[in-house]
This record gives sequence, structure tokens and C-alpha cells, in this order.
Amino acid sequence: MDPSSSGIQEPFDLIRLSLSERVFVKLRGDREMTGILHVRALKHMMGHMNLILSDVEETIMIVNEGEQATVSVAKRKMGMLFVRGDGVILVSPPSRTQ
Repeated sequence: MDPSSSGIQEPFDLIRLSLSERVFVKLRGDREMTGILHVRALKHMMGHMNLILSDVEETIMIVNEGEQATVSVAKRKMGMLFVRGDGVILVSPPSRTQ
């Protein structure tokens, strides 16, 4: 699919097309979440974008260092969440088929 024919000219366009759909968001600090994207708020000069998500499931990877390093996973659900853009590493829209 040609990106220009779908209205995608820059990465923020792909986010705009994902409004009201479930997206995957990777954050700093070994945090990940999925949720329904409602609003992308305030496109900042530095390219950061705040997000508002609903029906959120957050996953936090907790690394316990020591003689034997272990990784544990903590999950929690939230109804609505404001995600500050400077902590966002990646936003993945739902997969689209042609």
C-alpha cells in the first residue's frame, strides 16, 4: 500500500488514523500498555505527543538484581489514563490488512 494514498505523510498521521482503536504503547522504565486511543493532545515542538487512553492494561517489568537476577511482571487495569508524551518510546497502531 502506498502511504500517500492512505493519507499517511508523517508518523503522527498514523496515530490520527488510530483514534478510537486499541494501540500498544511502550514507555520508559520497562512499562508497556494497551488501551483505546481517544485523543492525541498537544503535538509538542520536540515531537512528543501526550495520549489519552481508556480501558488500559499496563504491564511493568520488574528486574530484581542480585546473585540470581529475576524478572517479575506486574499488571494493572485502569479506566482512563493520561500518558505524558516525553515518556513514550513507541506507539503501535492496530494491524491493518489491505
